[in-house]
Amino acid sequence: MFSHDIIKKRILIVGSNGMLGQSLCRFYSRQKNSLFLACSIEDKSFLNGFDYVQCDITKRNEVKKVVLDFYPDYIVNASAYTNVDKSETDRELAWKVNVKGVEYLAEAARILDARIIHISTDYIFDGKDGPYTEDEKPNPLGYYARTKLASENALRISGVLHTILRTNVLYGADSNGKTGFVRWLINALRDGKDVRIVTDQVNNPTFVDDLVQAISKVIEYNKTGVYNIGGKEFLTRFQFSEIIADYFGLNKNMIKPITTEELNQPARRPLKSGLITLKAETELGYKPHSIKETLAIIKKELYK
Repeated sequence: MFSHDIIKKRILIVGSNGMLGQSLCRFYSRQKNSLFLACSIEDKSFLNGFDYVQCDITKRNEVKKVVLDFYPDYIVNASAYTNVDKSETDRELAWKVNVKGVEYLAEAARILDARIIHISTDYIFDGKDGPYTEDEKPNPLGYYARTKLASENALRISGVLHTILRTNVLYGADSNGKTGFVRWLINALRDGKDVRIVTDQVNNPTFVDDLVQAISKVIEYNKTGVYNIGGKEFLTRFQFSEIIADYFGLNKNMIKPITTEELNQPARRPLKSGLITLKAETELGYKPHSIKETLAIIKKELYK
């Protein structure tokens, strides 16, 4: 007889070259009780040391092949078209990645009875009356937000067992291939450049490792449904930027306040937003770090 803990959970990480995907790969490469396959649209993995396969989730046959070849118990969908402003004009691609890609993953998952863990966003709300619980009524403002709500609905009608994790303002140490917000801000202030940051968008920024922790708990406890995942502190983007500048000993006078309206961006943003995480804390044992704790972790990573 096999003892129960020898049976490894098979996890397919979709979008493994993004910031969340890379953090998931690092996490699962250290876990003994799971076996994972990374896949992303690029030819090569941005990280080394594990199995990787190229896959474009807007192509149904590619998705089906990767899923059926690997035969996962869980599919973590960390891939998305996340450019909020470009989504207004690049609608076809945004819909293909964010909605059709999810439909194709669900079709393949249904064949194997695999579970999908899907990452969504607070942008499905209009930001008039945040922060939000899981049960509040969505009212997306822009096209990106509409595609993300549509992806949630695609899963709901798919008949596949699934978990939706809504998050907001994801940040972390740099991933390979892309500079995140914290590093961008540090670099700009070190180079003596003024930066314009909005004073009227409120969120509870989510540290990427906290989101990874939440995903691992969903898998460990086999949870389905919707969970909000966010940070401990609710604050404006401007306040968040000032905390980062203070922590790294940079000149915060170079952070210039601006309103969202003054930025004149193509897509509308929810202003009074953020996500209440009580359900995740209660049911998943989710424990977010404070911003100061996360900046200490990021500092270590940046100076490696």
